[in-house]
Amino acid sequence: MKYSGWPEPGELVVGEIDEIADFGVFVDLDQYEGKRGLCHISEVASGWIKNVRDHVREGQTVVAKVLEVDRSSNQIDLSIKDVNEHQRKETIQDWKNERKADNWMLIALGEDVDDDRYTAVANALLREYDSLYDAFEASAIRGLEALEGVEVDDDAAAAIVDTARENVSVPYVDVTGYVDLESTAADGVDDVKAALEAAEGNGQIPDGVELEVGYVGSPEYRIKVRAPDYKTAEAQLEAAAERAREAIESAGGVGSFHRERHEDDE
Repeated sequence: MKYSGWPEPGELVVGEIDEIADFGVFVDLDQYEGKRGLCHISEVASGWIKNVRDHVREGQTVVAKVLEVDRSSNQIDLSIKDVNEHQRKETIQDWKNERKADNWMLIALGEDVDDDRYTAVANALLREYDSLYDAFEASAIRGLEALEGVEVDDDAAAAIVDTARENVSVPYVDVTGYVDLESTAADGVDDVKAALEAAEGNGQIPDGVELEVGYVGSPEYRIKVRAPDYKTAEAQLEAAAERAREAIESAGGVGSFHRERHEDDE
């Protein structure tokens, strides 16, 4: 998807060098439809430059910083040298992600989707998310819940979720904690079993989260959580432990949560 507007000064943009002159290089901006920028020779690289072609080549994809925009003269001044390696890698990765998201949009909406429908759905997603890639990633993790605030029709929402779950590699993190559950009641085994079932969430674990409870050695039980990010994983781990503690204590037992095993696994 190409933006129809103009980049802002200070913005990092991706483009292809389509012409090299003695005074600088012209860059076709990939993200902005019909926009072309000029990087003066003094902004191509640090230090004195004898030959621009020693530093760049035609057809090369570059990341540049927007220095100035003059809409009246249709001029965009760029700097390649002002972009450090970290910024370059991060911007290129974001650009690659958006190219993937573009392709996923065509899979979801159909290769023959007309421009108006594509733009309407894309803009609806961008009103809720920073990028199309973010929208697809959230859809892969949370399903239709991720699109509840997005103004798209049901068919588009379902197609986006299906496409996301088939194509998006979702980053996950794993966290582990432990609960001690003890009951001296005659039916204490059943009380512990009920507490473990409570820890598992009784089917109420959010989409995109995997939770597993396992036996370590009485009275210690392991809770493993896999989630898209640490904040979610930690919250779900603590919630599971709290459910187990409340369940065992309501039955007259004792429960506690700790992050490390009392003893190393054998």
